[in-house]
Amino acid sequence: MSHVANNRNQFAQQLFTPLPQRYDRLAEILSMGQNGRWRRAMVDRIVTTTPGKVLDVASGTAGVALQLARRTSSDVIGLDLTVGMLAQGRRNVAGAGMSQRIQLVAGRAEQLPFPDDTFDALTFTYLLRYVEDPLATLGELARVVKPGGTVASLEFLRPPNSFWRFWWWWYTRLILPIGGWLTGGREWFRVGRFLGPNISGHYAKYSVSWTENAWRTAGFEDVSTRVMSLGGGLVMWGTRSDE
Repeated sequence: MSHVANNRNQFAQQLFTPLPQRYDRLAEILSMGQNGRWRRAMVDRIVTTTPGKVLDVASGTAGVALQLARRTSSDVIGLDLTVGMLAQGRRNVAGAGMSQRIQLVAGRAEQLPFPDDTFDALTFTYLLRYVEDPLATLGELARVVKPGGTVASLEFLRPPNSFWRFWWWWYTRLILPIGGWLTGGREWFRVGRFLGPNISGHYAKYSVSWTENAWRTAGFEDVSTRVMSLGGGLVMWGTRSDE
């Protein structure tokens, strides 16, 4: 693991470790109340394939893992880097009576602790902004999915339309930090202040078209996207190729 990649992992852990108990509530604020809708749109892509075993990467407090278990008959493994988030996730899973269906494990998306071709489907949420090499990470995700399996992701997006991007800029630079402070204290103020510039910087380096091509290079085909909420969110999905 490179020094830079290690720094990114450490940063993600430092950012999210104080947040688990408030994470789900604050995620709705950070997404202008759209996070739940975006998650459903991503999981829709998995539900139709009736997978037997699903991996949810960057599972956090298990929100997506729980939805996968509720909407399919799959066994679900949720993986996340932050131990505190996983602890809250386990409480959420137990509270939902899903402990027999959902297993949560600690690990890195860049180095998954699973053999090749293990899963029928895979989801990941708000992940690629926190890894050093998105293309290599996508390749690692592809490695553990069976040929023909569906992969779907959810990510914040910088609105492509200049009008909505103007208001998005003010929202992310002003409202997010203030909203984070009022509802979550200093830790969420830090997240709110970080998020807008981080999203902008990510897409300045890795455009949506670059990301689509990266999916194909990593081993996915039929790659498609759905822009959500006037450009605030992006659902992307594809199928693991047979090659």
